[in-house]
Amino acid sequence: MHDGADPVHDVEDVPVRPRRKGIYILPNLFTLAALFGGFYAVVMAMNGQFEQASYGIFIAAVLDSLDGRVARMTNTQSAFGEQMDSLSDMVSFGAAPALIMYEWALKGLGKLGWIAAFVYCSGAALRLARFNTNIAVVDKRFFQGLPSPAAAALIIGFIWVMDDAGFKGASKIDWLAWSAFALTLYSGLTMVTNIPFYSFKDVSFKRTVPFIVIVAIALGIAVINIHPPIVLFALFLVYGASGYAVYAYKRMKGRPVSVIATSTEEPDEKGLHH
Repeated sequence: MHDGADPVHDVEDVPVRPRRKGIYILPNLFTLAALFGGFYAVVMAMNGQFEQASYGIFIAAVLDSLDGRVARMTNTQSAFGEQMDSLSDMVSFGAAPALIMYEWALKGLGKLGWIAAFVYCSGAALRLARFNTNIAVVDKRFFQGLPSPAAAALIIGFIWVMDDAGFKGASKIDWLAWSAFALTLYSGLTMVTNIPFYSFKDVSFKRTVPFIVIVAIALGIAVINIHPPIVLFALFLVYGASGYAVYAYKRMKGRPVSVIATSTEEPDEKGLHH
């Protein structure tokens, strides 16, 4: 007995549920670990353990430099990963360093202290937002402004050096509190400038290098181990000032100082769209 229903058409009329998109686990594990480093650093600072807080931020910076490379090497890039990376950076290199610096020294300055911490935190947010929107038109060889991990390393490195030197209760030591104030403002404002900072993105780990390069790397590791806080902070200081040196050099030579390309046709912008 036929009731007029067509079983074939009935099956075809059932809406097919769209397949859910998965999330690549490997690069996001690095990102989550970096996020944990920032969170751990804040918790340690709240407990007065500023050396441990420094370790948390530095580990987060190392992991942050790896997640993108891992994604590219394993071909697991995704829009989700990009957003997750930005949010992790805001916590680990924006909010966390500002809160740690405030807890360590700036709270002794009253309103000026938390204003400096907020300038740094908002500078990191603005820099990350600008980076995400300008990524297609920026010269890949340079960052536009001081990158947030480097800014975080600069102020956390200062805390690490001073804490290692035995300066406790920095918020009650005037010269130290004001030094922290100046460095926090410098780092926060330099993130939102147009000063070019070398990105090291044109360094390829797949290319062969002369033997002397490996020797130099080994010597570098040995030098760092002489006294990690001072050596690393010195490197962060050099990098934190390098952008202004590049800017001044380009101005003196009459070269373009902007890392933003507005056209692929202008000869001055050759190489910006690789």
